[in-house]
Amino acid sequence: MTYHPKSDFMRVMTERGFLADCTDYQGLDEALIAGIVPGYIGFDATASSLHVGSLIQIMMLRWLQKCGGKPIVLMGGGTTKVGDPSFRADERPLLTEEQIDANIAGIRAVFDSYISFGDGASDALLLNNAEWLDGLNYLTFLRDVGRHFSINRMLSFESVKSRLDREQSLSFLEFNYMILQAYDFMELHRRHGCLLQMGGSDQWGNIVNGIDLTRRILDDAVFGLTSPLLTTSDGKKMGKSQSGAIWLNGDLLSAYEFWQFWRNTTDADVGRFLKLYTEIPVEECDRLGALEGSDINAAKVRLANEVTTLLYGADAAAAAEATAREVFEKGGAGDDLPTAIVSSSEAAEGISIVQLFVRAGLARSGKEAKRLIAEGGAKINDAAVTDPGLVLDATDLACQVKLSAGRKRHALIRMTD
Repeated sequence: MTYHPKSDFMRVMTERGFLADCTDYQGLDEALIAGIVPGYIGFDATASSLHVGSLIQIMMLRWLQKCGGKPIVLMGGGTTKVGDPSFRADERPLLTEEQIDANIAGIRAVFDSYISFGDGASDALLLNNAEWLDGLNYLTFLRDVGRHFSINRMLSFESVKSRLDREQSLSFLEFNYMILQAYDFMELHRRHGCLLQMGGSDQWGNIVNGIDLTRRILDDAVFGLTSPLLTTSDGKKMGKSQSGAIWLNGDLLSAYEFWQFWRNTTDADVGRFLKLYTEIPVEECDRLGALEGSDINAAKVRLANEVTTLLYGADAAAAAEATAREVFEKGGAGDDLPTAIVSSSEAAEGISIVQLFVRAGLARSGKEAKRLIAEGGAKINDAAVTDPGLVLDATDLACQVKLSAGRKRHALIRMTD
């Protein structure tokens, strides 16, 4: 469908590539023009940090606020106890309440970089669905809410159907997830006047359920909007890299590593990522994305700086760029490279180069580190490592050591008392 939006938010979603589908384009557009629209996205607390795969959702909340709406960040303290089965091949591991609370605390910190919380009309809210889910009476819930759900219809949703088609087990616990998410939307509407749920396109069925439940029980109209499930131009899932997940928390991934991830964007993705992850005007994003040859590298640096500035601030972005120039143009170590620590007692006994590559995060296992060495991709202080049995002692580590995996991934090893 080709819809020409009138509201600022819908125009941004359309022009910048955020919009995959909407339950009612015109109805939502008119609501956005008429007043402040509270809109939410839910984030289950399955890890202590979100990764880059969630950044498109965070940017949608940011744009909603910039366009005059009210973002609601819903932490899944309740739904994490069940686990979202959408497009998964197996059941998520169950976490304790203590683990969930710790994860929520870690995730919460990221949002302050993107949206403003407070008591104002368009200030963001941070809520936890455990507030209303933990106290539900099972029989009352089944009678009042469960009766509005058709098993036939639930089985038709692609997220469930794909699992069953592959003859992979779907537990009754997981099957309840879509009912709980629908209930979340209705409760947010009832408690906070929420009119909009957003999410990735894999959440379409869950969002539609919430809209239907709100209509059936409260007789109110609410809306749903989904973003495309993002992959890179080479087909890889967004948020993953060769070295693992690209986390949004600095204690799991340094600002330099985050910057470097964006600097390494493939040429074909530059324009699209500039639109989604920065606030550079669309015309300029198109111009930068169309550059070729060495010129596209300048666009990648601009992308890395803009995205890193949003999360970590301008100083961190500038430091990351300076470190990159030091490492790549001058062959130096750079002050902002990720650093792994070796104790003096460890160094006295000797520590293998394979262990150091794993500890520095440049290899996920000893096997991977050995393969890196065998393929000629491992370097220590810019000299090739050829012996996987190499052991470094306190004398070798008396000065800071730089390790490199390929041309683009580097880390420092530092010895402490």
